[in-house]
Amino acid sequence: MTTPRTASQPPAPHLPPALSPGAAALRQSVPIATVWAVTRLGMLVLLLIDRLGDSGVSGEVHRLYRGWYGQLAHGAFPLGDATWQYPPGAAVVFLSPAALPWLTYFQAFVALVLLADATVTLVLTRAGRQGAWLWVCGLPLLLNLPLARYDVPVTAIAVVSLLAMASRPHLSGALAGIGAMIKVWPLLTVIGSPPGRRTLTVWGSAAASAGILLGVLLMGFSHPLDFLRQQSERGVQIESLGGTALLLARAWGWSGDTVFQYGAYEFTGPYVSGVVRLSLALSLGALCWLVLWRVGARRWNPAVPYDAAFTAVLLFTVTSRVISPQYLIWLLGLAAVCLTSRHTALRPVCLLMVPAAALSALVFPLLYDEVVSGSVLGCVLMVLRNGLLLAAALLACRRLWTATS
Repeated sequence: MTTPRTASQPPAPHLPPALSPGAAALRQSVPIATVWAVTRLGMLVLLLIDRLGDSGVSGEVHRLYRGWYGQLAHGAFPLGDATWQYPPGAAVVFLSPAALPWLTYFQAFVALVLLADATVTLVLTRAGRQGAWLWVCGLPLLLNLPLARYDVPVTAIAVVSLLAMASRPHLSGALAGIGAMIKVWPLLTVIGSPPGRRTLTVWGSAAASAGILLGVLLMGFSHPLDFLRQQSERGVQIESLGGTALLLARAWGWSGDTVFQYGAYEFTGPYVSGVVRLSLALSLGALCWLVLWRVGARRWNPAVPYDAAFTAVLLFTVTSRVISPQYLIWLLGLAAVCLTSRHTALRPVCLLMVPAAALSALVFPLLYDEVVSGSVLGCVLMVLRNGLLLAAALLACRRLWTATS
């Protein structure tokens, strides 16, 4: 027998039906998708206009990539080309526009970059929306540059590799190996793999996939290892940490100069070779620190593989003889992966990538002539950008060590 409702009892509120998990996730992803579409349209317009700064950003696709495509399509890697400094797996990316034969090379390349960008956004949204927001809002700070470089597809491989490590270690390692054959640095994503059987699985899969891809390229193309000679002869790029030191030294009377070689502006003159050796020594020191961290790490949470990969790439970025603006694409992608986990120890470091990306856009393409000429403004920009990256790398090392030791 039910008790009748009295006049003093309010009517039961009308509750909307609960959303299913899939519908709720779709509803929450709509703002991310909207911002992605708007910002990427703006980046595309900037690329088509291509009037930012002193030099056209799209020229690298029109001239270099398109020229390499012609050689690679005939089964040969560029031989004796000073601008070809990439591992042989990069051929896969430069040949990929052939999959869209109804478009020009430039149109197909940009379309594939946008597809890779959308893939990163999708997997980050599913893993954790904070990371997706960092990627979606951080990448446009680099203006049109990401659409005219092949670093977004490489970053997509690294992001998927990291996010797959917990549940699909074979896939994670295979993607890391493929990424390493395309641009080396994705191999660093395996540095933080959980100890035990999973590490053996990830590292073994990485070695196997890299070896298989290299074998295919060795059989199908001539001169696949010529890039090693070009890479070894590189000097100090003006945008690197060592380049910043030489930029300041020139302002104080150093007699060195800048020349365009190996596809970038580099310093020539006294002490440049010493700076090169110092950069290589610092990179070796970074590797030794990572090995020491790996051996001494005792506490492992779900974010450690992400934090370790981000820290490793940061270290090798700041110690490199070259810090091109597209390196920030890698760092934004890895920072976004870190933010997908509430366990990350590198949240402050991840957020530092936002001003670093904005400063990089000022360095290139907006005010690149100031940097090349070594003006006061150019020196200030380089000190701020590279000082920020150096501070981020040191902070990442300290927080990673504290969180795991």
